[in-house]
Amino acid sequence: MRKYLYPGLALLLIIVTVAQVKAMRSARGGVPPQQAAAAAQKETFKVVAEGRLVAYPGAEVTVGSDVAGTLESLAVVEKDRVRKGQTIAIVKADDLRAALGEARARVGEAEADIRLYESEVARAKSLFHEDVGSRQAWEKAERDLDAARARRASAVAEVRRLDAVLAKTVITAPIDGVVITRHVHAGESVESGAPLLTIANLDKTRVEAEIDEYDAARVRLGGEASIAAEGYEESWPGTIEEIPDAVVNRRLKPQDPSKPIDTRVLLVKIAFDEKTPLKLGQRVEVRIR
Repeated sequence: MRKYLYPGLALLLIIVTVAQVKAMRSARGGVPPQQAAAAAQKETFKVVAEGRLVAYPGAEVTVGSDVAGTLESLAVVEKDRVRKGQTIAIVKADDLRAALGEARARVGEAEADIRLYESEVARAKSLFHEDVGSRQAWEKAERDLDAARARRASAVAEVRRLDAVLAKTVITAPIDGVVITRHVHAGESVESGAPLLTIANLDKTRVEAEIDEYDAARVRLGGEASIAAEGYEESWPGTIEEIPDAVVNRRLKPQDPSKPIDTRVLLVKIAFDEKTPLKLGQRVEVRIR
């Protein structure tokens, strides 16, 4: 019996040892099913790039003042939603209103002179035809009438100019959107062209991805993309909708320090296929199939 027992135990020990070694090798080199699926999905994306959330052209506007002066009121604050044409700020315009009043008074004076000189022209003409007055008096009355008409035209032009400038002191929203930045406060002095507010339509946003120039041939219009952002566990699908015809210098500093910062990139625009909670200007990672 012992003759067969010891060889059997030795064989069993060898089998157990071989099984343990295989299990250890499998544990070292094996990949859990979830990680394997994620790795397989990752391999389907051929181009990986960084980008940021931007507004469509015309959907983000910095509103400025066309006239210099003191900001009398600023009716909105950040995160306020505004409608196109809504009054958002007023520049103090007391001096302009006074100048406009003077210009309108000059128009009235010129019109009074015109009525006077019209009657004098008619009288001088009548006297000349009756051989009582002189042609010189008639011609002088006509010159006075022409001068009065010229003064009225100049005063009317000045009224129109001041009206236009006064209208610019009332600043309205150029688009529907949300106030994302307020650059000044009521009571501050502003220069002509100074920025007051930045308004953006947050419903019209997309991703501007910086695709390395060496990957330019690997992207196409209509291509599928996946957008992810730090702090969010989910990702969002997108579609390439615009590919420019020229490369530019990189605008975003790479998160990966091993990547060069002096490379040129293609600013590919990617539209979201669904609404996202991402913020304007937020940095994102883009994977393109």
